[in-house]
Formats: sequence, C-alpha cells, structure tokens
Amino acid sequence: MPLRLAIVGPECCGKSTLAAGLCAALQAQGIAAAWVPEYAREYYAARAYHVSPADILAIARGQLAAEAAAAAGARVLLCDTTVLTCRIWAEVAFGKAEPALLALDRPQDYAVTLLACPDIPWQADPLRSHPQQRDWLFGLYRQALADAGVTPRLLAGTRQARLAAAWRALQPWLPQLPNF
Repeated sequence: MPLRLAIVGPECCGKSTLAAGLCAALQAQGIAAAWVPEYAREYYAARAYHVSPADILAIARGQLAAEAAAAAGARVLLCDTTVLTCRIWAEVAFGKAEPALLALDRPQDYAVTLLACPDIPWQADPLRSHPQQRDWLFGLYRQALADAGVTPRLLAGTRQARLAAAWRALQPWLPQLPNF
C-alpha cells in the first residue's frame, strides 16, 4: 500500500503543476512515485461539459479507480484532487451531495493532505468556472477537512515554495529524503 498524498484546493491553484513536479522530484530520488491526474478532465474529454449529480458521482468513482490503478508498484501516490473536490463541486452546484457521493468521500484515507491556496493568478480553462470565488471555495475545503479531522499542510507562494512545502510534508514518512 503506497503512501497516499492528496492535493486539493480551489480551481487554478497549482495542484497539477505541483503533482507533476513533486512526482518528478521523488522519482529523481529513486522513489517509486505515481501521479493520479484529475479524472474530471478525462471524463469531459469525451463528452460535453454538462454537470449533473450523476456526472459528479461518475467522476468520483473514476478518480478512485484511477487511484487504485496507479497504486500498483508505487511507494508514493500523488492524487491531483480527490473525491472531496467532487463533494464540494456537488454542494456548490446543487446545494448538496448525494449520499452515494458522501460515502466515497474519505479525506482521512490520505496520509498527507496538501491544501493549495488561491494566491496565484487565475488562468482561464473550459473546465474552470469560479475565478472570483476561489477564496470562498478555499474556505469550503478548509472547513470540510476540519470536519473530517484532517489537518492539511497549506501550500502558498511560488511554485518552488509550494514544492518545498510539499517536500517537507513528506519528511515524516520518507525520512531519507534530502532537504529540498
């Protein structure tokens, strides 16, 4: 079972960039690391971007399936978003998350949770829709994690500062890592 690391936060906060950079840095140290990209992008690559509760549940299931597939042979599993994002997305879009989705949301299953701050510039993308609400969404993530008893490590600042903070968060689990 690999060390599971969740990278969550509002849209356009550097999660994918961090996941790719952290995966490359771990692999450069000889650590078998796997990056699980955000499944919603794959899901909507083959269909029109229309959101329904059924779509969100399918994305959550797809995200978990991608995590399970990537876990084989990995010592560290870097999850570029989690079911928590689907839950928050459902609550924002529809006022609630369906019970089946809530049952899949298990933030405590990740050894390390990194919460990306919305302090970098917004970049437009067809799957992003809340450029003015990132601080509010960040608050929803913080509250949901607190409610689950999860204390995230905050990622803020430059790409390099975020990568260094993530590296430090891994130190208790991978003590052989050199200082970053």
